[in-house]
Order: sequence, then structure tokens, then C-alpha cells
Amino acid sequence: MPVGDDLFEKLRVELRRGSLILAVLGALREERYGYTLRASLEQAGLPIEEGALYPLLRRLEAQGLLASEWREEARRNKRFYRLTTDGEAVLAQLLAEWNAISESILRLTERKM
Repeated sequence: MPVGDDLFEKLRVELRRGSLILAVLGALREERYGYTLRASLEQAGLPIEEGALYPLLRRLEAQGLLASEWREEARRNKRFYRLTTDGEAVLAQLLAEWNAISESILRLTERKM
């Protein structure tokens, strides 16, 4: 029985959700404001809607992983985000976990020739 497009889409969204947290933390090793963060994620092949990005940024900031500040740039107020020290530590831990999971999945899904 083939998997329906709806089921695939639901599973894809679930898979991307956790991946986006890691991508956002990684991208914010360099200070960025929301628009440039979103553009860099899209350029890397991980597009995210504003309606999903900003709540994620607020949640990561509330968890102490990000810090933000309002600054004027090009005569506009922009909110800049960056990793905190805790955010850097969590990013390192998550990357190690991501790599371990990825290696396990590759071992489990390799086809024997």
C-alpha cells in the first residue's frame, strides 16, 4: 500500500521541526536579525515561514539559548539574535547527538550489495 501524500507531508514536517532548531542555533553562531536568518536558512535549503520562525526564536530565547537586542540599522529598528554561552554548549551537544543519530540511521538503512 503506497504512502499517501498527506501522511508523507505530516512526517516530513515532524522531521523538519527538530532539524530547524539545530539549524537556527547553528546559524546564530553569527549574530543576525530575523530577515537575514530566514534568508540564510532558505539559502541552505531549509525555508521557514515567519509565523514559525519568530515563535521559535522567542522560545529559544526564553530557554536561555539566545539573546536579542533591538538596534537601529539603515534607519530601521531590527531585533538581532545571537547564541548565548548556554546556547553554544547546547548546540555542541545537539550536533554530537545529531551526528550519532545520523550515523545510526545510515547503518540501519544501508542496502547490502
